[in-house]
Amino acid sequence: MAVISQKKIRESLINQLKAKDAKVDCFLDLVESYIFYTKKEREMQADINKRGLSFKAVSSTGKEYEKDNPSIKNAVLYNKQRLAILEKLGLTIDKVESGETDDDDKL
Repeated sequence: MAVISQKKIRESLINQLKAKDAKVDCFLDLVESYIFYTKKEREMQADINKRGLSFKAVSSTGKEYEKDNPSIKNAVLYNKQRLAILEKLGLTIDKVESGETDDDDKL
């Protein structure tokens, strides 16, 4: 799966706001929050890829046990926050401004 750069995501969101005549400071701040949560979710995904769904840990009594990776829960929370931001900005798949014309479909 190709990872889209944070720069491209930011530009895409800002372009969507421009298309809605909604490029205002408070919404631009939400775009930055979206980028923050994107970064955090990717960090959680990297940790899951590195350590797996669970990992061995040592209890306070020195006993080894299998522990669920907390990055799974955190990744879900960060993703939910990103989706909430998109919803608050009014950016849904049925309202996407692609910038393409009907002529582009004929190519």
